[in-house]
Amino acid sequence: MAQEQVPSPREVGERAADVLAPESSQFEDPDAAGFGEALSQVLRFGVAHPSASAQVAVRLAADLARVPVVTMDSWLGGNVAPPVPVDPRDRRFADPAWTGNPFFAGVRLSYLAACRAARDLVGAAELDEGTTRKAAMATELMLDALAPTNFLPTNPAALRRAFETAGMSLLRGARNFTDDLLNNEGRPRQVDMRPFEVGRNLAATPAKVVYRNDLMELLQYEAQTPRVHASPLLCSPPWINKYYVMDLAPGRSFIEWAVQHGRTVFAISYRNASKERSGVTMDDYLVHGPHTALDVIQDVTGAETIDIAGLCLGGALTAITSAYLTQSGDSRIGTVTLFNTMLDYAEPGALGLFTDRATVDKLERKMQREGVLEGASMAGTFDVLRANDLIFNYVVSNWLMGEDPPVFDILAWNADGTRMPAAMHSFYLRNFYVENKLAAGTLEIAGKAIDLGAIKAPAYVVSAVNDHIVPWESSYKTTGLVSGPVRFVLSSGGHIAGIVNPPGPKAWYQVAPTDDALPATAAEWRSAAERISGSWWEDWASWSKEHAGPMQDPPGTGSVRHPVLGDGPGTYVRT
Repeated sequence: MAQEQVPSPREVGERAADVLAPESSQFEDPDAAGFGEALSQVLRFGVAHPSASAQVAVRLAADLARVPVVTMDSWLGGNVAPPVPVDPRDRRFADPAWTGNPFFAGVRLSYLAACRAARDLVGAAELDEGTTRKAAMATELMLDALAPTNFLPTNPAALRRAFETAGMSLLRGARNFTDDLLNNEGRPRQVDMRPFEVGRNLAATPAKVVYRNDLMELLQYEAQTPRVHASPLLCSPPWINKYYVMDLAPGRSFIEWAVQHGRTVFAISYRNASKERSGVTMDDYLVHGPHTALDVIQDVTGAETIDIAGLCLGGALTAITSAYLTQSGDSRIGTVTLFNTMLDYAEPGALGLFTDRATVDKLERKMQREGVLEGASMAGTFDVLRANDLIFNYVVSNWLMGEDPPVFDILAWNADGTRMPAAMHSFYLRNFYVENKLAAGTLEIAGKAIDLGAIKAPAYVVSAVNDHIVPWESSYKTTGLVSGPVRFVLSSGGHIAGIVNPPGPKAWYQVAPTDDALPATAAEWRSAAERISGSWWEDWASWSKEHAGPMQDPPGTGSVRHPVLGDGPGTYVRT
């Protein structure tokens, strides 16, 4: 019998990375979003309308009755159509036994029939759209949990591994399960953290800390080219995760790439919030974050203009900073680069299920009690959105197959959790997600209503085709919110893998033939866009070079006013 095509640890990590995100850990309890109530409404509708439930039951019974006939016919070489559609791309059923063995083929078809019945029940319930979506997500989670691949007797790959290893895989799996139960809150580990160390093989691009306040440290990276462009580059990361997703690992670091292409790079490393800092606001992040960083960079380098590159929430703050300074008559910002950033939150994608008004009300009450939103307590909710990749994939590999978690830098970064100050996070969820004030021009930050139309600096906007956190179509709306010239790029990958996107054989991106007149809608843009093999990093380097000013000798590290305080990656990243 042919062996199962098992993805490599790197492939597993890349699939998981596509659905991880800075926002991936911002919600503490899945039922805070009302999933249980949504399911109960589906059940109440079924009781009140038995005819709909009966139709689903009859169809399920008919499907199950056909399963033995189809499986035996297939085993004998026939070609009878299965009672339910079978997705050949479903990695859970990649083992040949799911099609070649009548028992496992029947288990699979029975499971798929039950899945269709459960989805039909949710679809038959006449509920409002939001409740239906939540019920559908809760149903999918339960169906994912009940997949036969998650149980040893009905997982042919795990049974084969146990036979081949004389039971050692089961012993290793039991060891992994016990360790996770005792030390990881009962969740299977997603990554082996042991090979990673911040400052050695993560956040390793040589740098010095040249400024520190209560909110952030500012890193200045050492030049790696004899000459550099006149305009420095400030990297503005999200504070929902550690900054070094922008400086992940040698060869996979955007910051390293920029340094090696003649840029003098600075990066903000935010301090991890504590309960004592619960009152830190979005105003504080603007004033004591990028605004202060610009002052320090100008003092250190003497540059007239400074470019900013921001990721996700850090990108939103980058746009806010650019608009705020422009509205204040400050023209220091040269260009703006926004990575997987949403400025219009009208269609927030999967996170919309967790950011409705009622859910945010519950989270605000919790944060008011505790002062912060703890990283440890909120780490699992985003996993629910892609449970097969981020939960049950590791149930199978770690517990049933007895394998160690993969060694993967993005997953290691994602596991390096942070805490959110209550005041800032409440403001962010309510004003951005619930009320969408930033796009409307009614968001007030540091005493000023932010007008994104004030941004006239050239902008490079990159999004990722598989991004479930910032849907690329929502990111595209940025092109209609700012006033300056925009180059929009659609990258391969997901929210993080689309940014950690060094040149390689699998990378690709799409750009329009010309940036002169971008269409009104994302669909129109993509229909005319060209697909190019390679990384958008290369495209960004060419675009950046056009705007970064003439070449000159690298500036010194730090200044008299802002001397070097220590080696990168600094102290805040370790808290």
